[in-house]
Amino acid sequence: MKNPTILTKAVLDMETAYEDAAGRSRPDFTELKRGDIGGLTLAPGLYKWSTSVTIPTDVTLSGTANDVWIFQISDNLTASNGVTVHLRGGAQSKNVFWQVAGLTTLGTTSQFEGIILCKTLIAFKTHASINGRLFSQTAVTLEMNKVTQP
Repeated sequence: MKNPTILTKAVLDMETAYEDAAGRSRPDFTELKRGDIGGLTLAPGLYKWSTSVTIPTDVTLSGTANDVWIFQISDNLTASNGVTVHLRGGAQSKNVFWQVAGLTTLGTTSQFEGIILCKTLIAFKTHASINGRLFSQTAVTLEMNKVTQP
């Protein structure tokens, strides 16, 4: 049975989470590497870009089980084909938040970590996977993907 009340509440909860992440105003890192974060090891904190963010090669998030990463992205987030987001030192995907104002594209066979809060489209290409959650205000497209709740 479809329940529009539950759907409306879910959409409002997603918008609240998106606005909370977007409203954080004291970034630890601003415009890091002009949005090209491939190959980096990132410490916990609040990261902010006024542009798109690309992940052309693997990226590592290194911290403890209680550390939090928030990525505020004013445009698009794109992970290339085959890219992996690695967690090290006890970091947990449930503590990683990708707040994206544009669209999010995860390339074929990419492996992602975290909770994506996207204002527009989240597009998962063939066999991309995520240990996390996908929340979009418009649409999520899947092509033979694996989504694991953290």
